[in-house]
Amino acid sequence: MNFLRGVMGGPSAGPQPSGADTIQKLCDRVASSTLLDDRRDAVRALKSLSKKYRLEVGIQAMEHLIHVLQTDRSDSEIIGYALDTLYNVISNDLEEEEQDDSEEENSAKQVDDLGSQFTEIFIKQQENVTLLLTLVEEFDFHVRWPGVKLLTSLLKQQGPQVQQIILVSPMGVSRLMDLLADSREVIRNDGVLLLQQLTKSNAAIQKIVAFENAFERLLDIITEEGNSDGGIVVEDCLLLLQNLLKNNNSNQNFFKEGSYIQRMKPWFEVGDDNCGWSAQKVTNLHLMLQLVRVLVSPTNPPGATSSCQKAMFHCGLLQQLCTILMATGVPADILTETINTVSEVIRGCQTNQDYFASVNAPSNPPRPAIVVLLMSMVNERQPFVLRCAVLYCFQCFLYKNQKGQGEIVSTLLPSTIDATGNSVSAGQLLCGGLFSTDSLSNWCAAVALAHALQENGTLKEQLLRVQLATSIGNPPVSLLQQCTNILSQGSKVQTRVGLLMLLCTWLSNCSIAVTHFLHNPANVPFLTGQIAENLGEEEQLVQGLCALLLGISIYYNDNSLENYRKEKLKQLIEKRIGRENFIEKLGFISKHELYSRAAQKPQPSFSSPDHMMFDHEFTKLVKELEGVISKAIYKSSEEDKKEEEVKKTLEQHDNIVTHYKKVIREQDQELEELKQRISTLTSQNEQLQATVTQQVSQIQQHKDQYNLLKVQLGKDTQHHNSHGDTLQMNGIQTEEVSKLKEELEEWKNKHELLQGQLKEKDSVIEKLNSSQLEMGATEQSLQTSRFGGLEHSNELQKELEMLRSQIQLQAAEISKLQMENQKLQVMNTAADPMLGDSGAPAATSSELEARLEQEIKELKSQVKALSEEKESLKQQLDSSTSTVAILQDKNSRLEREVAESKKEQDDLLVLLADQDQKISAQKMKLKDFGVAVEDEDDTESGDQGDEDEDGDEDEQDENAAVSYQEN
Repeated sequence: MNFLRGVMGGPSAGPQPSGADTIQKLCDRVASSTLLDDRRDAVRALKSLSKKYRLEVGIQAMEHLIHVLQTDRSDSEIIGYALDTLYNVISNDLEEEEQDDSEEENSAKQVDDLGSQFTEIFIKQQENVTLLLTLVEEFDFHVRWPGVKLLTSLLKQQGPQVQQIILVSPMGVSRLMDLLADSREVIRNDGVLLLQQLTKSNAAIQKIVAFENAFERLLDIITEEGNSDGGIVVEDCLLLLQNLLKNNNSNQNFFKEGSYIQRMKPWFEVGDDNCGWSAQKVTNLHLMLQLVRVLVSPTNPPGATSSCQKAMFHCGLLQQLCTILMATGVPADILTETINTVSEVIRGCQTNQDYFASVNAPSNPPRPAIVVLLMSMVNERQPFVLRCAVLYCFQCFLYKNQKGQGEIVSTLLPSTIDATGNSVSAGQLLCGGLFSTDSLSNWCAAVALAHALQENGTLKEQLLRVQLATSIGNPPVSLLQQCTNILSQGSKVQTRVGLLMLLCTWLSNCSIAVTHFLHNPANVPFLTGQIAENLGEEEQLVQGLCALLLGISIYYNDNSLENYRKEKLKQLIEKRIGRENFIEKLGFISKHELYSRAAQKPQPSFSSPDHMMFDHEFTKLVKELEGVISKAIYKSSEEDKKEEEVKKTLEQHDNIVTHYKKVIREQDQELEELKQRISTLTSQNEQLQATVTQQVSQIQQHKDQYNLLKVQLGKDTQHHNSHGDTLQMNGIQTEEVSKLKEELEEWKNKHELLQGQLKEKDSVIEKLNSSQLEMGATEQSLQTSRFGGLEHSNELQKELEMLRSQIQLQAAEISKLQMENQKLQVMNTAADPMLGDSGAPAATSSELEARLEQEIKELKSQVKALSEEKESLKQQLDSSTSTVAILQDKNSRLEREVAESKKEQDDLLVLLADQDQKISAQKMKLKDFGVAVEDEDDTESGDQGDEDEDGDEDEQDENAAVSYQEN
């Protein structure tokens, strides 16, 4: 307020006291008048004075105007006037428009402070902002539009404070989101501007706006306005989208998952005729490309960037950008921004990089897009910004792309160079730029070639094979030697910096390249001479890079050259340069201002070509090697040996780890293959099972259909016969009568044949009956024989049991005799001392033993004969049972044949009955037609007289057939 009073004091002494008095009177009317019309007129008058007397109206009327907003909400007209007046007081836009150029510099600061002060007064009471949010909800145009403009102005003046008030207000952000759905374009467009100010640098509000379906609404507005051909509304929507997505990973993920990337593809559809683009279209397309870059920026998390890159490839957005890249007539700034956009879309994504390598320019003959871009990069007549964009595109194409690196280096190798010279390769363009007279081309080509070798030891070794023909008659020189030759010739600083960066990248982590570099005896003296000299500030950068290159030659030295072993190079540095001086010169790189700029982001952005000194990836290499080289310079030979041993052990360990990783990878591949085979076999099995079940169901259906057809066919034949009878009754013709006679004769013949077959069957039946009787007799005899055999076997078993009992009795007697014999022997031995002669007892005992053995032998022979007889009886019994089983089988077979013959006979009888019925029916029809028909009984009366018995049997058979048919 003191500031306002001070500012107020200036114009109060001026020549306009009437204006201040008028404002005071109007404020009094607003405050004291009871009639709404009077207050409305007073507020209208304040509105008209607010532009000219901004300070006076702001100081005296702001409190009254806020009171009007609170109390007179029922009258939209006075509310609209009050909002317009507050907008005129707070906004700086109107003041800036009315100022002349001469006054602009003097009063610009005062105007900004005035608007900021009035805004601070208004938002001091947070209820005022909440009240304004409520008024913005009103649908009345005269209330909503001024409220939107006033809130936008408040956000411009005091953005963070107003954002915080809106954020804590209930449904504050949601109320403002409804402005995008307003059918009145003025309010909708100003609502977009309001949301731009609201979402600046506030991640919380950005998330709320995004989840209030802002992406959908904004993309709809852009489509309705004509995409890139639209007006400034499209520009405003794109700026709001950038606010929502930039540095906001949550919103970026939501944008990708909502499939909104696919809706960006129509933005970049350009026609064949690209001449005469309007300034607004250029601005819109520039903002659209920037929006794509926001989603795939290298500063985003790698996972989010990769998913957006894949989505852009799958939806065709990358293809559309490449079309613009190769189109003709595109403005230079759009082409430059398109190159930068394509660069970040393909950076680190193998799929997108492979696609970009396959893009060809529409030329005759077609050339790869990479070659066309490199031609622009090494052309000094192209704009500097465009050349920087092409270099960035080439770097992004090679970033983490060993396949692309190999393709670029292969164009330099002798085996792949095109001898005809019809087409220019990327390698030839890089070599041409590396050795051209333009220092910027030298630097760009050196950096591009360094990116082709980044973290790829194999290509570093292969690049040593490259030979260059410098002049006619001279032998070819290697690329490494040519780079050192140009370096020693004292070219421009930019050229030398580029070549030194290339050599440092080439030699780092490649002992073979270090050996080749040290093999040239002029290289080490040149480097030591450059480092040891005391040169100006411009040469300090070159000295630092020379120190880095010499340090790399020491650190990655494998001591294969005797004159340039690690220890000798350290001694050389200590004698000619000094260790402290060497470390100081090495530190010149990281202390340089241009080094810190290049380390910030991957894209090379320089204000002028002279500032183009360092590459972003090279700054990473310097950070990695600076400390390591400093330690290596101070290490002794023993420490070097220990370090080498540790390196060897680490290499061995790494080799073992890589071997196991390879084995695990192979096993994983085999496992995946087996899983795939299992899945394919299971799918095949399921398919086969499905086909089997389908075929089974089809077979069942066919069976059912076949059975139905059989039933229907039987019904149709019966129906056809009956239908034919009715037809024959209706149309009587002579031809039909003759046909009926012929059919009658045929039926008679068939009847005779069937009777003959029936007689044959009867004879067969009689034979079978007789054979059955014979079989019955044989079966009885067999049964009797079987019963006799059984009785005989029973008698034999009884005899055998008797013999067994006799044997047991005899065995008991033998055991008794043996016991007595033992007793006699004991008594004999006891009587030996008393008896002088023991011959008689011994003789009696020996006779007894011989007799017993003879009896035992006889009994055993009897038992053996009985067992043999038993076995023979068993064999006879088995043979008899087998013959009985055979006869039973024959009997059952004959019974089946008899049953079948009886069945056939019954069928023949049924057929005969049917034939007789049909013949009688035909005769009846012929009699009805008046034709004389001879009865069968009359014609065969003589035969019947001779064969009464047969006739009686036939009648019985016919009666049986008729009764069977009736049943």
